[in-house]
Amino acid sequence: MFAVRQAVPVSSLLRSSLRSLTYTKKPVRVAVTGASGQIGYSLLFRIASGDMLGKDQPVELQLLELPQAMKSVEGVIMELNDCAFPLLSKVYATDDAERAFEGAQVALLVGAKPRGPGMERADLLKENAKIFVKQGAALNNQADRENLRCLVVGNPANTNAWIAAHSAPKIHASRFHAMTRLDHNRALAQLSAKLNVPVTAFDKFVLWGNHSSTQFPDISYATVNGKNVRDLVDNEWYVKTFIPTVQKRGAAIIAARGLSSAASAASSAIDHVRDWFHGSDGKWTSFSVPSDGSYGTTPGLVFSFPVVVDKSGKYSIVQGLPINDFARKSIDATNNELAQENADVLKFL
Repeated sequence: MFAVRQAVPVSSLLRSSLRSLTYTKKPVRVAVTGASGQIGYSLLFRIASGDMLGKDQPVELQLLELPQAMKSVEGVIMELNDCAFPLLSKVYATDDAERAFEGAQVALLVGAKPRGPGMERADLLKENAKIFVKQGAALNNQADRENLRCLVVGNPANTNAWIAAHSAPKIHASRFHAMTRLDHNRALAQLSAKLNVPVTAFDKFVLWGNHSSTQFPDISYATVNGKNVRDLVDNEWYVKTFIPTVQKRGAAIIAARGLSSAASAASSAIDHVRDWFHGSDGKWTSFSVPSDGSYGTTPGLVFSFPVVVDKSGKYSIVQGLPINDFARKSIDATNNELAQENADVLKFL
């Protein structure tokens, strides 16, 4: 086994790594935006090592960055090369979205415009609309449309996913997801600490709605080792401690480390795409997907639901769950926030 590094005479292409290997599977082409940022950096090495798609699945990494970050991403590629990952068949970087998404079967849209000092919410939506309209159109033109799985990580993730899907009319909307698996995982970690059991012991936890402070972490149906979680925790802790902790966890991390979540966000993106490819083994997880109107949500919104994913990667929203008054109010609040975001961003599309 050996690696060959070659210069490629394309202005937007920094470096390409091509490994001479015999694979039993054809490499999957994975596009990652914001590749040199903290989340992107945390993602790439795990993808290349097989954590996302499997230890027998080779990958090609197609990295998109801003022109001013191209030097930085070149260093990331050098590190990827130096790891000599057997599954990494090729890696390149570009500042051209059309090139980055060429033939992409997985797209992780990590890069987004953060909210800066003095920036109004409308300004944030407008700036991100520019980004995700362009990226959605590039996916529409260049990606493997029949097989694409696109996960939006960059915030406001649910609305950005809706924008990207809206801008890609030749790709079925169900192929655009937003990441609320991070919130799902945060909730399981809180429950694990409270009940002193492994996170793997839980099932049927639900994260409803938007990746924002209106999200609703719901333990109404959750079980742990066959027992109902609702019977093991008191209502005051659930309402006054658990729910706000999950809703505000991102802000708490920023306050503690001075930066937003990176490794945990990357890990959750890995979890989401792995389940989307290989299935959830019959267990519930939380996917933000285009709403079909389930549970009184507005059709078309990219909304987090409980889903089960089969081995082919097809997800199904869990149906028929009883919704009490507290849950109804919470689901409506996060639905209304998303509907307002979509309405506000329409004028920019």
